[in-house]
Amino acid sequence: MMTKEWVNLPPAGTSTARELSARIAFGTNRLNRHSERRESEAELALLRADPRARTFLIVGDTPLLKTGDRPDRARFTLAEATAFGPPVETAFLGTLDDIPLFAFLLPAQLADSLTGHDSSAGQGDTELANLRTLAAEGLLPADELGPLGEARALMDWHRRHGFCANCGTPTVAFTGGFRRDCVACGAHHFPRVDPVVIMLVADGDRCLLGRQPQFAAGMYSALAGFVEQGETIEDAVRREIMEEAGIPVGAVRYMASQPWPFPSSLMIGCAAQALGDAIVIDRLELEDARWFSRDEARQMLAGHHPEGLTAPRPMAIAHHLLKAFTETEGLFI
Repeated sequence: MMTKEWVNLPPAGTSTARELSARIAFGTNRLNRHSERRESEAELALLRADPRARTFLIVGDTPLLKTGDRPDRARFTLAEATAFGPPVETAFLGTLDDIPLFAFLLPAQLADSLTGHDSSAGQGDTELANLRTLAAEGLLPADELGPLGEARALMDWHRRHGFCANCGTPTVAFTGGFRRDCVACGAHHFPRVDPVVIMLVADGDRCLLGRQPQFAAGMYSALAGFVEQGETIEDAVRREIMEEAGIPVGAVRYMASQPWPFPSSLMIGCAAQALGDAIVIDRLELEDARWFSRDEARQMLAGHHPEGLTAPRPMAIAHHLLKAFTETEGLFI
């Protein structure tokens, strides 16, 4: 199957339609989140009672989809959802085109029995779906993939944060699934997002790429790392590049971002200017790192590099950072 380029943008004429972030997998999410309605159980009851209401089903950490090629196959009616048994947790995500959307977490141990399960509403069989594959192969519209990724990340947070980090007592979900409260010590816990800088370092007409041992054979990508306490985005970029490749970095410019629900990161894409070119690889982090010319980068994106080297697929923000570098003459930043 041909990999689809992520060009599913918001409606023409909107300001966000021009943003690079909106062109990347999981980067389109038009949900109206209705944060004020999460506070009211009466409002949530009305939303659940809406016959148009739909929910995403997450089994452990894996989405459940209806088989077939329909664009909304990740959505189940609330009646269909109850056929799979009571959910472990639920959350109200918001509305999309006035349709209430929820997320239900089902126990991971139900995975075997749920594969091939016939839905109670007679809408066909179901299948567990790898979210990375759905994104990489463009198997869902952007309007579905973004909210589904959010559902997966939020349900994963609930699955892993059932106890209070302050006192160890079990916690209870509130505000439509966007907060967990400890009934013992009164602590409030909120879904976390982990910021990660991912950066393409340029030295004139060359860019720095590296590879980790777990990458597909021959694939090189932009370097990345988590932002630490007390750091700006710019400082995190400079530190990570110095630590992993020994390259001093000067100017840093934000390019785009990508929600990354594995489990719940925000990839912050940046361009950075190298102040040196002598690479010193941290072998604990990287298997290799090297400079690539702009022509080589184009060949990697096209799959025609003479050494068989490749770049990340269009679902990844690293692909778009590298593509931006190939389309920009002169200094990248």
